[in-house]
Amino acid sequence: MDEHRDAILATLQAIPAGHVTSYGEIARRAGLPGYARFVCRVLRELPDRSRTPWWRVIRADGRLAMDNSSHAGREQRRRLQAEGIAFRASDRVTGPWWP
Repeated sequence: MDEHRDAILATLQAIPAGHVTSYGEIARRAGLPGYARFVCRVLRELPDRSRTPWWRVIRADGRLAMDNSSHAGREQRRRLQAEGIAFRASDRVTGPWWP
């Protein structure tokens, strides 16, 4: 599983600033289609959150996976907004999505 984890981490590093993508898209680009939940686990277990742009990964429907009332949810929203990512009133990200 270390090779899967490494592939996901390498894919995460490739997400450009100011863009978002989904857990499923990260899995697909890492060569692991259907492993979206594994991507979640890798993100949850990151040893150093400052080195990997975890905040750029959101649900496929454009919403943050974490609750806005949680510290992590607020931090993700703050980081995305700092990169110019806007949110609709429905709390969905407007994009841009990683091409």
